[in-house]
Amino acid sequence: MQLIGRYSGASPESAPLHRLGGEQWQKARRKALERVRDVAAELLDIYAKRAARVGHQHDADTLDYRQFAASFPFEETPDQETAILDVIRDMASPKPMDRVICGDVGFGKTEVAMRAAFVAVQNGRQVAVLVPTTLLAQQHFQNFRDRYADWPIRVETLSRFVAKKDQDRVLRAVAEGQVDVLIGTHKILQKDVSFKHLGLVIVDEEQRFGVTQKEHFKKLRSELDFLTLTATPIPRTLNLAMSGLRDISIIATPPPNRHAIKTFVSEWDGALVEEAILREIKRGGQVYFLHNKIETMEKMAREIQQLVPNARVRIAHGQMAERDLEQIMLDFYHQRFNLLLCTTIIESGIDVPTANTIIINRADLLGLSQLHQIRGRVGRSHHRAYAYLIVPPKSLMTSDASKRLEAIEASGALGAGFMLSSHDLEIRGAGELLGDEQSGQIQEIGLSLYTDLLDRAVKALQSGQKPEIDLMPHEVGPEIDVRSSALIPEDYLPDVHTRLVLYKRVANAQTEEDLRALQVEMIDRFGLLPPATKILFAITGLKISAERLGIRKMEAGATGGRLVFHPKPNVDPLKIITLIQTQPSIYKLDGPERLRFTCPLETPELRIEYLEHLIELLGDTAADPSSKTLS
Repeated sequence: MQLIGRYSGASPESAPLHRLGGEQWQKARRKALERVRDVAAELLDIYAKRAARVGHQHDADTLDYRQFAASFPFEETPDQETAILDVIRDMASPKPMDRVICGDVGFGKTEVAMRAAFVAVQNGRQVAVLVPTTLLAQQHFQNFRDRYADWPIRVETLSRFVAKKDQDRVLRAVAEGQVDVLIGTHKILQKDVSFKHLGLVIVDEEQRFGVTQKEHFKKLRSELDFLTLTATPIPRTLNLAMSGLRDISIIATPPPNRHAIKTFVSEWDGALVEEAILREIKRGGQVYFLHNKIETMEKMAREIQQLVPNARVRIAHGQMAERDLEQIMLDFYHQRFNLLLCTTIIESGIDVPTANTIIINRADLLGLSQLHQIRGRVGRSHHRAYAYLIVPPKSLMTSDASKRLEAIEASGALGAGFMLSSHDLEIRGAGELLGDEQSGQIQEIGLSLYTDLLDRAVKALQSGQKPEIDLMPHEVGPEIDVRSSALIPEDYLPDVHTRLVLYKRVANAQTEEDLRALQVEMIDRFGLLPPATKILFAITGLKISAERLGIRKMEAGATGGRLVFHPKPNVDPLKIITLIQTQPSIYKLDGPERLRFTCPLETPELRIEYLEHLIELLGDTAADPSSKTLS
């Protein structure tokens, strides 16, 4: 039986197609397998280094920590509590932590990071908090300071908002161990930043950093506790987490009294834009208007002012002087104006509870996680929030852009970030697990098969064996041929998607009990099994039994058949010899690894019954084959 797997790794239009029986698929598969072996070796090297290094075992069970946790002004959501426990457990372990916290914007990831940082500082270690933008660095700096206000913890920041002489002062204090928590952009990865006792690195929104920084993170992971916060993990991060190579905690429960953001996709319509802005201003709120072209921002500001004369419009973008930008953001936070015309600079971290409408111009030019992040700037209070994605006519958009917009519009529900990452995985491709390619072997053979092959290669290397390049996952299990159809007929189950899911479940069954439970479920859902489906289950049962005995292939036809063993089968050779000696007219060896049998087996049911009995004989340690006959 051939194993069918769902392909994800590229869009349907660009997914590679291969002819059945052709050489192209074999070449792609072999190339991917060779690459998998290299990746598996590199992964094992990274994780061997981590396992070999004994990290600092933090003690979180202290009165100070319990008091700090109790001072959290909100009630933890169940998922948030689980994530905190996961992180604390990791930090108490001797193995360096490498955990991804995936939670939607405003779902409480920062509190998880603050608890981890508190534990590290209480245990005499310094903490580095890496953020992608200066604005987010400033916001985190303020939040961390406020949260640690009652504790002797020194928090500092490094970004372009900090004057040169203040930066030098902070750097000296960090090197002397006087700074407990340092928050900053990639500046804190530079060589001139020297920590005295760095113990924990927290990375907020890893997807916003470049490949070079991520390679740097990879080195840090083998030495330090590493915590990544993300709303929409990039495909590579998600892939690593799903492969079990990085630990992941998902915060999917929203805080109480939070509403889903109502999302609309529309072409430019002045009346719609005017209505959206006016509705927000009239209820005393504020509006973000995202226009990502600095050169035309002044023109857009005039257009908005004409549409809504009572809107107080200010502009913010990354090319402004640091002090001016900081002042505008503070003025917006304190409600000194009600419409901020800005670029994607607001993507990370700006938390303005009174801003609950966002209009994104040319949303088709932004990535999926970017759209989700930007939309998350609104809806951070108990008010209903609205997001308007303004796009050109469909004929002018790429198919990928249309898919992104469909995904973002359909995912207005709270906690959609993780789901969107799965969409991203399919739209953009999975990305290499290591290195900087976003396509390559995963796109060629699909994510499911790639991770299956990688898992096998890692296990082979861990057990000291060389990964088999010529074996496909479905070839690793025994091959059974009883000259009969083994399938789920279309007239029994018309829905092709459900059939494929059930084929996958049948193929993945590990025990006879699993198969029996699946049969009961199918009879309950769809009625009595047709003959071809009964044979499918019987053959899968044979595969499970044959694999335990080290049988590679079983064939049975109208006049007999044969068994092909692996070089070192889990069968007592005396049993095979006894079978041949007691029933020489039926059994004979055909080479060192093949047992041939000759007898009339007219129907598929008889062949299956014969093979089941034969497996029982070879695997039954109590039975003497000479005392039983097969005919």
